Amino acid sequence: MPNYTITDICRITDRISQFSLVASDRTALPAWTAGAHIDVSTSSGTRSYSLIRWSATQTNSYEIAVQLETDGDGGSRAMHELRSGAQLTVSDPKNDFELQLTSRPVALLAGGIGVTPMISMAASLAERNHPFSFYYTGRSRTSMAYLAKLQDQFGASLQTWFDDEVALNLPELIEGLVNHDLYICGPKGMIDAARTAAEAAGMDKQHIHVELFQTAAGDESANEEFEVEISDTGEVITVAANQTIIEALEAAGHDVMYDCQRGDCGICQTDVIAGIPDHRDVVLSDAEKSSGKVMQICVSRALSERLVLNL
Repeated sequence: MPNYTITDICRITDRISQFSLVASDRTALPAWTAGAHIDVSTSSGTRSYSLIRWSATQTNSYEIAVQLETDGDGGSRAMHELRSGAQLTVSDPKNDFELQLTSRPVALLAGGIGVTPMISMAASLAERNHPFSFYYTGRSRTSMAYLAKLQDQFGASLQTWFDDEVALNLPELIEGLVNHDLYICGPKGMIDAARTAAEAAGMDKQHIHVELFQTAAGDESANEEFEVEISDTGEVITVAANQTIIEALEAAGHDVMYDCQRGDCGICQTDVIAGIPDHRDVVLSDAEKSSGKVMQICVSRALSERLVLNL
């Protein structure tokens, strides 16, 4: 049964709208921490959206922002067709991108709609008086969500770049952040480039945290069936085009350790004994991917007909 009601829809840019949600029975909302997201059931399937909070006192509704992708898989179109009063089935908040505060300053790097989880993070850091810097880049001023409000609230802590004016020099920026805890959210290409730059600058992987704003597994229509062989038993399991390796293993009765299922947490990392992985995660370094010795089985697939894995 639907458990949340849309109370307000606000146009943020030409392509981005903010949705305010409350519990349909008006009960208190489950608590959440900065970086959390909710899963929303749409007519095109379940989609994940980061929660937005500008202050600790903002607790009476969930705020999410959805960017319309006209060439996407339909989830954003389904959301943009909704109107105030519509009811939705929504999960409790989940957090695969939680702030892990240390003595180091924090750097928040957002690309496009990837700014949404960073808003809550920046607000939380400011309220805790924890040193942070906020870097926000996009195609143009008019395409970037909440730009004026971010400038008003975070002032000198916020730096912005616009591709049609002066584009961000990512390696140069990252080189100055090696003593920070770095949080990155945005398109996969930007995340990959930022991770590469951070590792090249000497930043330890434990200080690099990422959140994808699209499913790392990509377009299922381009996937092909392949086989997975479990090295210690010789059991062979077929992974269908519309399945992940984890789903195929679980369907075959295997208990697999995993969490995010989006290729950005690293918990499901598995040793590859033979075969060629098709890496689709943002966890492994270029060197680890090139070695072909490990893979993230939640999103990555196979370029060979069979993979032999050490589970």
